[in-house]
Amino acid sequence: QVQLVESGGGSVQAGGSLRLSCEVSGDTSGSYRDYYMGWARQAPGKEREGVAVINSFGGTRYADSVKGRFTISRDNAKNTLYLQMNNLKAEDTAMYFCAANCSYGYACLTDGNWGRWGQGTQVTVSS
Repeated sequence: QVQLVESGGGSVQAGGSLRLSCEVSGDTSGSYRDYYMGWARQAPGKEREGVAVINSFGGTRYADSVKGRFTISRDNAKNTLYLQMNNLKAEDTAMYFCAANCSYGYACLTDGNWGRWGQGTQVTVSS
């Protein structure tokens, strides 16, 4: 069974950087290399929101709140998705989730209709 396993979360001061990783395990067919993948986050007391989406060719979309600060990328040879987060702000504090397999392309950034989710990794930014 395919699993998405996030890592790289932690605590950092405002202005700092973190790099999240999401490994796709159990994908014996390699099909996930063709899927849209993305990152979403959920802060305490708030709804989950899309952060960034990437297609199989490397095309990307970002939430306005992270444009210019976050970069999503993927290494299909390693079955791994990344999220480089720079200039972190206190409002970036949230549980970050990796997601994959959405049929609606970049619309998945906002509608969150993903077929598979990871367990999440916590990011805490102190001001």
